[in-house]
Parts: sequence; C-alpha cells; structure tokens
Amino acid sequence: MQQTKEGILRRITELEAQMSAVDFWSDKINAQATIKEIAELKEKIAGSGKYDRGNAVMTIFSGAGGDDSEDFSAMLLRMYLKFFEKKNFEVKFLHENKNDQGGYRNITLEIHGKGVYGMLKNESGVHRLVRISPFNAKKLRHTSFSMVEVIPDFKDQGGEDITIPVDDIKIEFSRSSGPGGQNVNKRETAVRVVHIPTNLAVHVESERSQEQNREKAVQIIKGKIFKMREDERKAAESGMYVSKTTEIEWGNQIRSYVLHPYKMVKDHRTEVETSNVDAVLEDGDIMQFIDAEREL
Repeated sequence: MQQTKEGILRRITELEAQMSAVDFWSDKINAQATIKEIAELKEKIAGSGKYDRGNAVMTIFSGAGGDDSEDFSAMLLRMYLKFFEKKNFEVKFLHENKNDQGGYRNITLEIHGKGVYGMLKNESGVHRLVRISPFNAKKLRHTSFSMVEVIPDFKDQGGEDITIPVDDIKIEFSRSSGPGGQNVNKRETAVRVVHIPTNLAVHVESERSQEQNREKAVQIIKGKIFKMREDERKAAESGMYVSKTTEIEWGNQIRSYVLHPYKMVKDHRTEVETSNVDAVLEDGDIMQFIDAEREL
C-alpha cells in the first residue's frame, strides 16, 4: 500500500529512535540501510523526487468533443496562466495547435520558477467540465474533457537517468507556425520527435533553429518517459494497474468543474471542493487543490 504522510513520519521517528541506541553501529550493514531509508523517506516528505525543485513542461490535450473540449482546454490554459502570474513563474510557449474558435487541440508550455515541477506535477490527469454548451443552438448541457500532462524540464537538470537509443527516435521537420520572425517561417525549423517503443510524440517550434528545437523535443521526450515510469512505479506500490495512456474520458477525471446546474469545482482525489468557480477558472485560485494533494 502507498504510504501516507503520517505513516512516513511515524516510520522516520521509529528509525531515528533505532539510531540513538548504543549498539546501533555494531551491525554496520543494517545501520547503513537504516540511514539510507531515513534519507529516502525524508526526500518523499520534502517533495518525492530530485526534479521537484526544477522547472516543468505542461501540455494540455483536448478530448473528443470538438469545439467544446477545445474551448475547455483554452479555459484551463487561462486558469494556469493566472496561477503562474501570481507565483511569478515565467512561461514560454513551445507549440500550439489552435482551432478557428480560439480553442486548443493541444498546447505545450515551458514553466520556469522555484519548485515548479514539484508544485505542478499532481495537476497531471483528466479534467472535466460540465456546462451549457456555448456552441449548441439548443443550449444543452455538455460535458467536456481535457488532459493535463506535467513533466520535469530536463534542459537545466540533465535527465541523465533517462537514456534513449538513437534507433528508438524518429525525427520529422516542418515549417514553424509560431512567432520568431520572417526568416524562421521560411525554413523548416519546427521539429516533431517520436519515441518509437512508446509512441510518445513531441512537437517544438519555439526556437530559431532545427537543432535547438530537436534538442528541446528530445528533452521533453525524456521527461515524458520519466513521468510514465513514475506512474508505473506508483501504481506498483499501491497495487493498482495503470495503463500506458490515460483515456481522456468519463471515469478518469481527477477534477471536475461544474458550471450548470450548480457551481462547484471538486478534486476527486482529495474531496476538496469550492463553489467559487470564478476564483478558480478566472483567477487561477488552485493552490487549495495543490496543497491538499501534497498532503496525501
């Protein structure tokens, strides 16, 4: 079973009591194992990972549902941008696939700031919106889904523990559609990298050269592989099965944003909820959910 924070703290207290025994060092092998376990447990409490203090890459993917889901992705983007502004995080757009209505099929951001990955990593998962559809002439209630993926940014942290054989990577080039000047858009600077064994794919077009975009895309692929392995490890610890890809659909949501017939934002992992949906979606007031998830 996955350990709770209280359980981890109790275990640390037990082990530290063992260390205070007079004969603690009489068995050097067990003593070293105890010290190692204490360090690992304290790292879990501090933020459960060596990349938690670094930057992050966030991607928002729309589920099935066309304009409604893509508009929901735009709503989530605005929510997170407000939150990042409050935290004084720097944001860089790496790739965006926008529709004609101002919604997003997918969008990828690089977020810089102290402890960004540790703060945002639990935002990963399926998000659900219930509202009267603004795209339906009959004004019917509609449920939309989008998925948020947060991975560590390996640009400044190396990611040396993730190695990818050259033959496992497929690289494609295309014209950049984003900002960067006339010269950028005339050349095929945008890069799409596919990790063949997992079919994980990344599209980057924010940099001025193919090589810079390729390098960033490979770093993001490494982050995706790291996240996938972390999810598998956590699932094994908790005795639960996790699929390689999370379906963006009913039953998988981590948080619901209900605008009709009542107003409520509820996190299904922690049961934390609020009726002030405007504060959440318009003002980026999500720290209550992040704090509660950290306590699990």
